[in-house]
Amino acid sequence: MKHKILLVDDEKDIVEFLEYNLLKEGFDVLTAFDGNQALKMAEQKPDLIVLDVMMPGADGYEVLTKIRKNKSLENIPVILLTAKSGENFEVHGLNIGADAFIQKPVSPAKIIAHIKANLRKRETGVPGTKEEIIAAGPIVIDREQYKIIVDNETLQFPRKEFEILAYLAAHPGKVFSRDRLLSDIWGTDIFVVERTVDVHIRKIREKLGKHAELIETIKGVGYRFRIPG
Repeated sequence: MKHKILLVDDEKDIVEFLEYNLLKEGFDVLTAFDGNQALKMAEQKPDLIVLDVMMPGADGYEVLTKIRKNKSLENIPVILLTAKSGENFEVHGLNIGADAFIQKPVSPAKIIAHIKANLRKRETGVPGTKEEIIAAGPIVIDREQYKIIVDNETLQFPRKEFEILAYLAAHPGKVFSRDRLLSDIWGTDIFVVERTVDVHIRKIREKLGKHAELIETIKGVGYRFRIPG
């Protein structure tokens, strides 16, 4: 079965260029040229979205935010494209749920490599775990349905927060450095700064509420999931 990729960019020549290369690689391709059209095309449930940031109307950040808030779309991998450079742009994109951040001018080979890497990661699930159900104290993580249940209440976690919590909970008591989390969750071919991990951990703790202490900070090292007593 072919993977379906949604390409979104207001520059039609870029879309046509990337579409040609993706079709050569055997992908099915959907296209959109602005944010509103992208959201409409996303309803067809592509396997991955390549999304330009700077577009008229709803920009890529707005589109990504809406995708991550949509229960039927929230787990679709999204690769952001931008002509802007700078750490702040990348951090913001990654913090609102981007899976990769690629700077223009675009390289078809680079984009295709990112697409294949993210599709592999999506199909294999949370790295480093095999169990479909992870039970850790008051927390139950259902990897197949992407659900986290805390004290019998189902909570919604964005994909990266879900993967981090599932990864830590699958290895209770083991300390993971920020570098290790970045490598295993985001991948080695994606540049993400260490504070991105800290932001995601903070958001996970907020959602866990009174159980936030289960995610321990090991000063100067990283994080671990405390073995529930």
